[in-house]
Amino acid sequence: MKFDFGTKGMLSMQHLTYKRVWIALGCLMLATVIYASLNSVPHVFRTIMLQDKLAHSAAYASLMVWFAQIFRHDLTRLLLVIGLSLFGLAMEYLQGMVPSRQFDYLDMLANTAGVILAWGLTYTWFGDLVVKAEQLYDRLNSVNLFSVQST
Repeated sequence: MKFDFGTKGMLSMQHLTYKRVWIALGCLMLATVIYASLNSVPHVFRTIMLQDKLAHSAAYASLMVWFAQIFRHDLTRLLLVIGLSLFGLAMEYLQGMVPSRQFDYLDMLANTAGVILAWGLTYTWFGDLVVKAEQLYDRLNSVNLFSVQST
């Protein structure tokens, strides 16, 4: 496998039809992580969340997989790894400033591990889920499953 770390086409999204939808959903995911990171966790969820580090890894892996599907260029994906890892570090420092949350080096490690794991997964079939979703939607739409029929 040959990697392309040139700057040409870094932000290309030609493989996607519904670019704005995917970007908007990714921004919503980022906002959800920010909200969940900086707000206190209700007591009900604390008992369920026994595997806090797994939740951190899963959240950051989801972000990486999502954005790496939108931006397929290798250099862009590397920058996403760096950016999302720094985002995870920043969230932990901010949590240390929130009275109901705590700063944790192991959470930083879990966040970064999730990003790196997902980076590798985007070079497998995980890297095509958004494209496959678009193809499925277009196929279903072509048989008028989503169109509203007036009578």
